[in-house]
Amino acid sequence: MELEACGSGSSGEADDKIEILTDSLVIDNTIRKGRSREREKERTKLRERRRRLITSNILAGLRRYGNYSLPVRADINDVIKALAHEAGWTVELDGTTFRSKVKQWTHSEFNRDYSGSPYIPVYVTVPLSVFKDKNQLVSSEGLKRSLCEIKSANIDGIMVECCWGLVERENPQQYDWSGYVKLFHAIREAELKLQVAISFHEYVENDMVISLPGWILDIGEENPDIFFTDREGRRNRQCLSWGVDRERVLNGRTGMEVYYDFMRSFRQTFEHFFQDKTIICVEVGLGAKGELQYPSHCKEHGWIYPGIGQFQCFDKYLDKSLKLAAAARGCVEWGRVPETAGYYNSSPQDALFFADGGDYDRFYGRFFLQWYSGVLLDHGEQVLSVANILFKGTKLAAKVSAVHWTYNAPSHAAELTAGFYNSCNRDGYAQIVTLLAKQNASLSFVPVEPISVSQQDSFYNPLVCPEGLQWQVFNACWEAGIQVSSTNTRASCDRGYFAKIVADAKPYDDPEAHHLSSFLYSRLTPSLLERANFQEFKHFVACMHGFAAVT
Repeated sequence: MELEACGSGSSGEADDKIEILTDSLVIDNTIRKGRSREREKERTKLRERRRRLITSNILAGLRRYGNYSLPVRADINDVIKALAHEAGWTVELDGTTFRSKVKQWTHSEFNRDYSGSPYIPVYVTVPLSVFKDKNQLVSSEGLKRSLCEIKSANIDGIMVECCWGLVERENPQQYDWSGYVKLFHAIREAELKLQVAISFHEYVENDMVISLPGWILDIGEENPDIFFTDREGRRNRQCLSWGVDRERVLNGRTGMEVYYDFMRSFRQTFEHFFQDKTIICVEVGLGAKGELQYPSHCKEHGWIYPGIGQFQCFDKYLDKSLKLAAAARGCVEWGRVPETAGYYNSSPQDALFFADGGDYDRFYGRFFLQWYSGVLLDHGEQVLSVANILFKGTKLAAKVSAVHWTYNAPSHAAELTAGFYNSCNRDGYAQIVTLLAKQNASLSFVPVEPISVSQQDSFYNPLVCPEGLQWQVFNACWEAGIQVSSTNTRASCDRGYFAKIVADAKPYDDPEAHHLSSFLYSRLTPSLLERANFQEFKHFVACMHGFAAVT
């Protein structure tokens, strides 16, 4: 028993030693594994730091030497998207990728046969340099010869801008239409149709400037808040602020009354031109350059393409409107313009308001942009409703230009400052289309100039997407049954230039066969009438009419 007990005790001690030894080994292994994991974590951190450093250097190089406008926190997807865009591909927000229309454009497309295609009327703008001082024609006979010559290209008619600053230039409600009467008679004698643009803005043509009426500028000297104003207090005298539409600050009249009286005088003076259908369309001026948008990209104030521009609502009338809207919303503190919206030449990522995750897509930002764009829509509706009354039975049009240079940024910053609430998660043109449909008006769209494929690289900017904006606007109008016309903004008689215009006017891959309702060529110049240029222009008109092929 003693032996057994003794043996049993020795065995228990051995088992305890073995257990302790085993535990020790387990602990040692655990410690070693822990240290190994720590060392691996450190190595992983070092590899990650190195990877981030390499990525940072790559992104910095692309931004500095390749002019790639990449987000501040860019990742590999942003790099791939930028490279794909440069190679001629479009990458949408959800990653859908396809070849861009502009890169599909090849020389073979220039040879497309347009015979039998839809007839698109072509009009030509007559420059206001035909007028001299006191609203009189420079040369009636020279004008008639030019009209006869341009008519030989089989154009459908002429566009004329009726400038407020020419007609009501000296005193309120004293209208001098004498020069326009002679011009309209010459156009009718040439058996051409007439489109008229009612221009309530400063008109600029080469070195020729027709400012707003002198009496308006005099009022502006005493009360500069009748003009659009930027953050620095600079006044834009190209047109009146929409804040005075209902304010009796223009010698006892509101802005709307001034517009109404001018258009009524025009209708009364040229009633017989409406009756015999010589005047077939009235384009109503709605802002600077006649376009429905804020003058947010003003070169005179230092803006350079492709800057985002500035909000233009610092005059006291729009400021009062914003404060009233904020109070009505129950958030008085929102009655202010965003303070982090950058400057005229900022990029979207440089301005905190427009940057990814910025205030533009938060409660305050959405409130402000809704109000800002709402002022634009209200002005357009008020002026067009008045025009509808005065020009009943005549086609109306409103002009909108393509603010395309930040279209690929989520905020679409340049569009927002211009008054188009068209961010990545909101269609800012749907409300404009609804407005036009309500007023039975068409859209006159001023697109980016078509340029050849070989020129694309020199104009490359990953935020720029003129084609995307153009087709968004066109499709919105066509789906709503709104007619769309277009124009050029630089004079060119190059065959390829004309071919691209025709191709955009009659999209070959549209299953619904949509097309422009008309095209305005700007403008009638001696250069256009030179033999070689004029032959190209005649061929362009034939293609637009569906009578020829682009060869």
